[in-house]
Amino acid sequence: MIGSNTIRLVLNTYSYTRKVFYHARPRQVNDTVSKLLSSKEEKSVNKNVDEDAKTILKIPRGTRDYHPQQMKIREDVFRNIIDSFKQHGATTIDTPVMELTTLLREKYGEDSKLIYELKQHENEDLLALRYDLTVPFARYISQNKISAMKRYHIGKVYRLDSPKMTRGRYREFYQCDFDIAGVYDSMIPDAECVKILVEILDKLAVGQYRVSINHRKLLDAIFTVCGVPAKNFRSLSSTIDKLDKIPWEVARNEMINERGLSPEITDKIWSYVQLHGNVELIDRLRKDPQLISEKLAVEALHDLELLFRYLKLFNVTDKVVFDLKLARGLDYYTGVIFEAVLTEYQYNPQLDDDQIAIGSIAGGGRYDELVQKIDPKQRRVPCVGISIGVERISAIKEHQSLESKDQLKILSTEVYVASAEKHLLEERMKVCNFLWENGFQTEMAYRQNPKLLDQLQYCEKYHIELCIIIGNTELNNGTVKIRHVNTREEFVIPREQLVEQLRLHLSKIRQR
Repeated sequence: MIGSNTIRLVLNTYSYTRKVFYHARPRQVNDTVSKLLSSKEEKSVNKNVDEDAKTILKIPRGTRDYHPQQMKIREDVFRNIIDSFKQHGATTIDTPVMELTTLLREKYGEDSKLIYELKQHENEDLLALRYDLTVPFARYISQNKISAMKRYHIGKVYRLDSPKMTRGRYREFYQCDFDIAGVYDSMIPDAECVKILVEILDKLAVGQYRVSINHRKLLDAIFTVCGVPAKNFRSLSSTIDKLDKIPWEVARNEMINERGLSPEITDKIWSYVQLHGNVELIDRLRKDPQLISEKLAVEALHDLELLFRYLKLFNVTDKVVFDLKLARGLDYYTGVIFEAVLTEYQYNPQLDDDQIAIGSIAGGGRYDELVQKIDPKQRRVPCVGISIGVERISAIKEHQSLESKDQLKILSTEVYVASAEKHLLEERMKVCNFLWENGFQTEMAYRQNPKLLDQLQYCEKYHIELCIIIGNTELNNGTVKIRHVNTREEFVIPREQLVEQLRLHLSKIRQR
């Protein structure tokens, strides 16, 4: 039960509130309202900032960041590839990452739908991000009226594909291309391209692999004798090219239901494309009366015979197989085609999508008509080349590094300059400058008075082999102390012998 005193208190409070409200000055009311509105707007802005941050702090689908350890692996891969390209006499070029859309269209067959087209601006040509480095190279050859060139090109390309990161399929990725343009005797440049491909994969130690070889003219001849209409050749090549990824029954249904081929034609195609071997298969195909009646087949088999002869001289035939199901889906190929596939990291549909499964790691072939199609005067400049799948190779090297549990040295630093006492910053700076001027890769702590233990732990963490330690004793005696970080051995030497002694110690470390 509520007492009378309680009721009186409530009534008095209510009466006071009414008085304050009705007799409050207008400016006070306005100030209060403004504060409330300002607080509400601030909360709304903070909420929008948080939501925007969530949106901004991610990368586009099909792309990735690379951390220092990953970049160290990639740098090593790039260096090995470039060294091989240079060893075979190639020079390098660069081209814009954007090209005219009209240049790129109708060059890639069914894959043309994967071209990244950019938003068109008023009075501007329609542009697209480059799909590969081959069509830009053909444009470069035509535009600059070049008749012969051996070049390599490393750059990013873009494809509006369905990305599968664990299988090395991205929307933005690097390609490393080597191409030979010009009129030369048959199969000599082609054989060198295969040789370079094998050299690079052996040097990178990516594991067991095979290089499949075929000929576009031979495929066209097979389609002809099987009764495939000429208009279906290129689209059928795309289906054949998937036989390493899908079972024959799936490909067969696609040929019948989507390509419109009869079961008889489809099964006859299978009787050819399932064949693989080496030079013996060339002889076997020459005994096929129906196939050998096609001029394209005769030309292709002659090329392949010559190619295998040269590959034997280059000592790479143990890595090569003649595979009739290799098609390479791109429309611009006209002759020999090749593709390298890892045999260890094959996709297993029974495992989850996080498995490391890499398909093709390199490919290429001959494209004799591409420049002619682009050139205003229809100049014919035959070309052949290879493209190294650096993203997929790097993914394999990352996986190998994790499995081996080896510590990567991500810094190039050879020498670390440390101080054992306080107030020696300027002395450390003098020594660093002296070492930089003499070509040593050197660094020091960015603190006035760092602890010696912290400096030594930094060296251990980043695998810096040598540490120079200076203190007042060394300064007074004109000496420096060299410490081997791994073995913890220390040597005191005269200051004037520093360069000579550092080079000697670094040389011994590298010989281990």
